[in-house]
Amino acid sequence: MATEQIEISERLAIPETEIVERFVRASGAGGQNVNKVSTAVELRFDIANSPSLPEPLRERLLARRDRRVTSEGVLVIDAQRFRTQDRNRQDARERLASFIQASLSVPKPRVATKPSYGSKLRRLDQKKERAQVKRGRSTRNWE
Repeated sequence: MATEQIEISERLAIPETEIVERFVRASGAGGQNVNKVSTAVELRFDIANSPSLPEPLRERLLARRDRRVTSEGVLVIDAQRFRTQDRNRQDARERLASFIQASLSVPKPRVATKPSYGSKLRRLDQKKERAQVKRGRSTRNWE
């Protein structure tokens, strides 16, 4: 029996055993159904202790300032957009995949640069021209 996995990319998949899903009653409109059927899904994924995530990716995910990530490193996704439990479950898993995919690419390190000598001169020339225009606006003695 093969365990199901959530495909993140070609080389990364998360097994279902690492995901905890809880079904709760959804808030909002839904008629009589809203009070008796638990259609909303609360998906929890422990980023900090997941063996399927590579270490650099785990660090990038935990470094993101996202209100869905708890202080213990657990990602909590609430899905109640749809009226069926199955569709909300699918939506929560898609949102988990997109959250992880957003951190897959490694950001390029910023390289500090200096303005060129010519750009410094052009900036100073523009400042001088602007000052000259403003100086020309001042009131004079018109005798």
